[in-house]
Amino acid sequence: MLKKRVITALWALPLAITAVWFDKPLPWFSVLVAVCGLLAAFEFYSLVTASKVTPLTYFGIVWTLLFIISPHFAVSLPTSLLLTSAVLISLIRLFFLAHKEQAFAGWAWTMGGILYIGWLLGYLVALRGLDDGRNWVFLTLFTTFAYDTMAFFTGRTWGKHQLAPRISPSKTWEGVIGGIIGAIIISLFFILPTPLSLDMNWQQAILLGILVSIFSQLGDLVESLFKRNMGAKDSGRLMPGHGGILDRIDSLIFAGVTVYYYAIWIA
Repeated sequence: MLKKRVITALWALPLAITAVWFDKPLPWFSVLVAVCGLLAAFEFYSLVTASKVTPLTYFGIVWTLLFIISPHFAVSLPTSLLLTSAVLISLIRLFFLAHKEQAFAGWAWTMGGILYIGWLLGYLVALRGLDDGRNWVFLTLFTTFAYDTMAFFTGRTWGKHQLAPRISPSKTWEGVIGGIIGAIIISLFFILPTPLSLDMNWQQAILLGILVSIFSQLGDLVESLFKRNMGAKDSGRLMPGHGGILDRIDSLIFAGVTVYYYAIWIA
C-alpha cells in the first residue's frame, strides 16, 4: 500500500505543480481542478446510487462543473444565481422521474454533491486568480500534503489515541500533532526570500499552518463519514494507494476555502 501511495504521488504532485506554475495564458490549473472535480462528483454520485438512492447524476455533474469554473465567467455570475438555478431546475426535474418514491432523497444528495464538491472546489480556482495566487495555491497544496504525509507516518509509528473511532478508526491524535508540525514547517517556508514568498510574518505563517491542518483533517473526516454512510471503503480506484479522486482531494476541498479567506481577510 505504501509503495502504491508513493508511486501515485510521484506523478500526481508534478502534474499539480506544473498546472499551477504554467496557468498563464491558458488556465491549466482550472482545467485540472475541473477534471478532478468531475471525476470526484462521478464517484460521489456512484456511491449514492449504490446505496439504493437515485440522484440526478448528470445534472449534478454539470452544475458541479459550473460552480468550479464560475470564477472564469466573462460576466460575473453571482453564486446565488448558480445556487438558485441548481435548486429550481433540479426540483422541476423531479416531476419527470419514472420512480418518484425516493425523489427527494435523490434530490438532496444531488444538491449535496454540487455544494460539497463544486462550490467548495471553486474556491481553489478563485484562489489562483488572486494577487500572488500562484504562491497561495502552492502553499495550499504543500501544507495539505505535508499534513497528510506527516499525520500518516506519525500515526503509524506512534499512534495510540484514536481521533474519531466511530468515523475513521485509523486516525490518531498523535498523527494530528505530527501533521500540524509538518504543515507549520512548510507554511514557514513561504515567508523566506524565494520566488514563492508571500507577504506574511512568521506568526501569520504558523497560524495558517494550524488552520490548514485543522480544516484538512475535517475535510478528511467528512469524506470518511460519507463513505461510512454509503458502506464503502474508498470512493474509487483511480489513484492506487489512495483510492479514488475524492479520497485524494477531500482535504484540499476544505483547505482551499481556508486559505482563500485567509488571503483576502488577513494576509
